[in-house]
Amino acid sequence: MRAIAIREFGGPEVLVPAERPDPVPGAGELLIRVSASGVNRPDVLQRKGAYAPPPGASDLPGLEVAGVVAGGDAAELAAAGLALGDRVCALVAGGGYAELCVAPIPQVLPVPAGLTDVEAACLPETFFTVWSNVFDRGRLQPGETLLVQGGASGIGVTAIQLAKAFGATVIVTAGADDKCAACLRLGADHAINYRSADFAAEVKRLTGGRGADVVLDMVAGDYVAREVSCLADDGRIVIIAVQGGVKSEFNAGEVLRRRLLITGSTLRPRPVAFKGAIAAALRERVWPLLASGQVRPVIERIFAADEAAQAHALMESSQHVGKIALRWA
Repeated sequence: MRAIAIREFGGPEVLVPAERPDPVPGAGELLIRVSASGVNRPDVLQRKGAYAPPPGASDLPGLEVAGVVAGGDAAELAAAGLALGDRVCALVAGGGYAELCVAPIPQVLPVPAGLTDVEAACLPETFFTVWSNVFDRGRLQPGETLLVQGGASGIGVTAIQLAKAFGATVIVTAGADDKCAACLRLGADHAINYRSADFAAEVKRLTGGRGADVVLDMVAGDYVAREVSCLADDGRIVIIAVQGGVKSEFNAGEVLRRRLLITGSTLRPRPVAFKGAIAAALRERVWPLLASGQVRPVIERIFAADEAAQAHALMESSQHVGKIALRWA
């Protein structure tokens, strides 16, 4: 099969076309003939040598794919209501930058009605992540306020739409006025340009001094102290990336007095059963929203698979809104 491999750790140019043996699905797995692959920030970190695949996962980058079922465990396929030729998308622990990809059956979902394979390939990584962290760990409730750091990212545009669909008020930060405008068009109630305004002060102002109930944080570092300062009582900060650094200093007295929760998670190394439970929740609660058009994937640009280096360069430039994808077919 054709694939995109990491020749050595380094810049986007180390992503190179390669030939690899066709993967073989094992028990509880299926094989997908890939039409499209999503591009995500963890792929960039893996390419740089900063995010190794979990034990047993493919060394090829790529955490989400869409295509058709091309093989697998017949009994498990039937039990899951799947058949050869079905259009599906899947979250995987690696190997997504290839024409063929093995996926655990519990992590596979049907392509929502009305969506293309490219659109479907841009769903799993962000939708699994947002559901797990905003709704499961962060326990966001209708009527609460969510602050999303990096609202124009793939995670951000998903968090905006899902939080609004489930009745929350959404405040986002972004680094440019045009990105703020894009977030507002997607349904965010307020957008703060963090380069020209103090987001903590703005969140307090916009909430009448109450603060945000949940913060989805992809920055960490010195952002955590500022997030603590603009959380509502009983508020929750959920850290899912550390682009601003791994060390944070904050007022622990505030955490004690106002019953604040600071938590975080990473999805890639979690077991299949955990990811399968998220997939089941998404299929029940979110897939109908995608089929109806109430929630939609937001794609900045689609590259040919052999242009993966250009896709990574765009990702690292942060000049995109939403997702970036690779097309194989």
